[in-house]
Amino acid sequence: MKPPLWNVLGLVAVGAVGLLTLILVPLLAPVHVQLQLTLYFSFAILALSLAFIWGYGGIFSFGQATFFGLGGYTYAIIAINMNESTLAIVAALLLPAVFAAVLGYFMFYGRLSSVYLAVITLVVTLLFHTFLGHTAGFEYRIGDAALGGYNGIPAIPPLNLPGDTSRFIGPEQMFYVSGVCLLATYFGLRLLLGTRFGRIIVGIRENELRVELLGYDVRLYKTAAFTIAAVVAALGGLMFTNWNSFIDPHVFNLGTSAEIIIWVIVGGLGTLVGPIVGAIALGFLAVELGTQQRFDVNLILGAILVVFVLVVPQGIVPMTRRLLTEWWEAAPSREHRFEG
Repeated sequence: MKPPLWNVLGLVAVGAVGLLTLILVPLLAPVHVQLQLTLYFSFAILALSLAFIWGYGGIFSFGQATFFGLGGYTYAIIAINMNESTLAIVAALLLPAVFAAVLGYFMFYGRLSSVYLAVITLVVTLLFHTFLGHTAGFEYRIGDAALGGYNGIPAIPPLNLPGDTSRFIGPEQMFYVSGVCLLATYFGLRLLLGTRFGRIIVGIRENELRVELLGYDVRLYKTAAFTIAAVVAALGGLMFTNWNSFIDPHVFNLGTSAEIIIWVIVGGLGTLVGPIVGAIALGFLAVELGTQQRFDVNLILGAILVVFVLVVPQGIVPMTRRLLTEWWEAAPSREHRFEG
């Protein structure tokens, strides 16, 4: 079986699993499972943002939590002031995109090395965490929205139907909204990677100098890819904020940034399905471990990362795909030996 056929089967499988999840989970599982999956869907969207920029663009960003949190905070502030979600959604995606484009311009046109880029994106994330953590005073307000410091912003208005502020989307409906957004993000990125733009981004990852010698503005493409990844992360932050109607500076902390990297590595760098699997599986594991006090969750996640880097460096999905490919290619030879 040739690799393109594997790709087609993979797309069909992802679509089928996604649709079955959206249909069967509300019928078979209790409500709290739906709510948990809504959270994991937002994590998976966030993981896709790093999977795209790092796995396909070769740009290691330690700051996807920045855009995740910025999208959530932007939505919260505007939704509280407008008591309507349409403008809040647009702003929650647009503001992180503008910020990423400006930041990316200075980083990529300044020709910073990958190490400095990772450090700068991490520092920006921690700056947001520190600044927003010290906004507990009454003076730290944007209109009717009090930033609240480390106490965060509670009672954030949920999504409403465009033009109808009397019909809000409840927690159970958010399961469908976040699930559809996850599927749309996955297939949208797959389509994007199949375009000329996507092939150039992958080419930059493989050999940046060669792409530049072919006449492409590598810096512009990197900035564009960085901006797209920021929008994807902001979408995850928007879903997360609507999941619990609350957001606080902890979305910007070091632990969140590290978890995103762990999701991508465990699931499989260089794939889009892998980070989804990693985010949902490890998100479920973190929640379950959080109910006990014997072991530190971050310690266990760190141990999982070390094990995968040493034992399964390619990640779950690439390893599974390789094993299936080897099994399929060996099947005809087994059949011929049996007939002989």
